[in-house]
Amino acid sequence: MNVIVFASRKGGSGKSTLAAHLAALVHRSSRSCLLIDADPQSSLTLWHRLRGTGEPPLRDGTRGVSDIVRAARRERYEWVFIDTPPNRSPVVADAIRAATLVVIPARPTIFDLTAVQETIDLARDGGKPYMVVLNSAPAKRDAVDSPIVARAREGLAGLKVPVWAGQITNRANFALALAAGEGAREFDPESQAAAEISRLWSAIQKSVGVINNAYEGARTVHRAAA
Repeated sequence: MNVIVFASRKGGSGKSTLAAHLAALVHRSSRSCLLIDADPQSSLTLWHRLRGTGEPPLRDGTRGVSDIVRAARRERYEWVFIDTPPNRSPVVADAIRAATLVVIPARPTIFDLTAVQETIDLARDGGKPYMVVLNSAPAKRDAVDSPIVARAREGLAGLKVPVWAGQITNRANFALALAAGEGAREFDPESQAAAEISRLWSAIQKSVGVINNAYEGARTVHRAAA
């Protein structure tokens, strides 16, 4: 089972947005997916209510996620997405401990990029792989990053932070889809928003594959040594 935790110290960075759009995509691809809303603001729960289908299933994780994750493993879910509050509360630490990969959304602003470091520290302290996703970014021109995005990438590279090569652009379809209780791929499958979410999902799958292969390799070495 793979646990993707959306975490950021900065409110409004896009944790709930990415969790919702990706969950809708994964669910539509017939993969078993569970959502856990650990943020008391309950944005993900609101989207789930607007959706009205009960799918993918959602659990309340505001009091902790460990027991829910263990139950999800017994129920053989393939993917678990956890939306967390914008703080360093015990529930965030609990979620990161359960993570296969921590996804850290960040808008390309000084406030978001400064807040990223705190979440990175939590992931590093827990020995968990992580990746930063630039979210709500200005659109590219002629396939070239906007200056503010380029500067954000340079700053994160200087900190040796893994950053997704793509971006989630500030597009109306992302908000319109959520208001309809849908993901970008459901709302308009031919849109640029849908394409960006699909590319992000491909990157997450690739990262998780590398993580799992490394874990299995380490277990093999451990068994051989034993």
